Amino acid sequence: MRKIAHIINPFNANPSSDLFTAQPITFESMRQAKKQAKNVVEVELWSAQYPEDQNMIPEGFLSTRDLDRSVLDKGTFEKQMKLPLIGDIVSRLFEESDAEYLIYTNVDIGVYPNFYEEVNRFIDEGLDAFIINRRRLPDHFTKVEQLDEIYQESGKKHPGFDCFVFHRDLFTDFQFAEVCIGVPFIGITFAQNIFALAKNYRLLEEEFLTFHIGMEIFKGRAARDYFRYNRKEFWKAMNSSLKPNLSSKKWPYADRFLPIRMVKWGLQPSLPIRLGIRLEWNRWFKR
Repeated sequence: MRKIAHIINPFNANPSSDLFTAQPITFESMRQAKKQAKNVVEVELWSAQYPEDQNMIPEGFLSTRDLDRSVLDKGTFEKQMKLPLIGDIVSRLFEESDAEYLIYTNVDIGVYPNFYEEVNRFIDEGLDAFIINRRRLPDHFTKVEQLDEIYQESGKKHPGFDCFVFHRDLFTDFQFAEVCIGVPFIGITFAQNIFALAKNYRLLEEEFLTFHIGMEIFKGRAARDYFRYNRKEFWKAMNSSLKPNLSSKKWPYADRFLPIRMVKWGLQPSLPIRLGIRLEWNRWFKR
């Protein structure tokens, strides 16, 4: 039976934060989806956490060795936010699990009961990576006891990227630089690695497989210094060994006419239009 490993980064959220109520819902949704898939695919649930967040490791989850770095080790910031580096989280999953396929999601992304069954089905179709867009649900869902209601809620589409499934062999060539989670450019960076390196990926925009409580598309502006930091690290990743594999021909909507695909890219917050223009220039004028 195929094995899939899914990692999240739980932490002690402030009670005033929406993550305080979202995390328990995420944990239980993952456990329920694992239970439903038990006769189809083997699922490992993993946590990557700081030592002070050990108490947040959910029941039924395996824990990686504690995280020992954060964005605070990489720069000076006006407000101190101990945000993990995405490379540290995913590398721990890669090192500590032997699963064939790996999954990363943000800790506020819940999953529907058929999530792992459907992930396994897409793998059976020959995909070596895919990105699953979430559904946006009303924010009156605040309790684990509401999961059955959550599963019945259709919600609305969300354009951003926050659920990544990929074959473990791809990770050896991933380049994240020192991008941290919790700030823009995490989804963009992850997606570009998949676009560049996967042989057969798919962007899944219509499926009812993951959800986020809250109807907003953007959660608000990130602190400028963290935004600038992640933007700088994103471009480091794009100009690393990943660069020869970058091509607009591999992007979603690449088969549309030029004006249409440029509009589609411009409307997609996880597709950086500046990079798209650069890759289009290379595509047509540097062949």
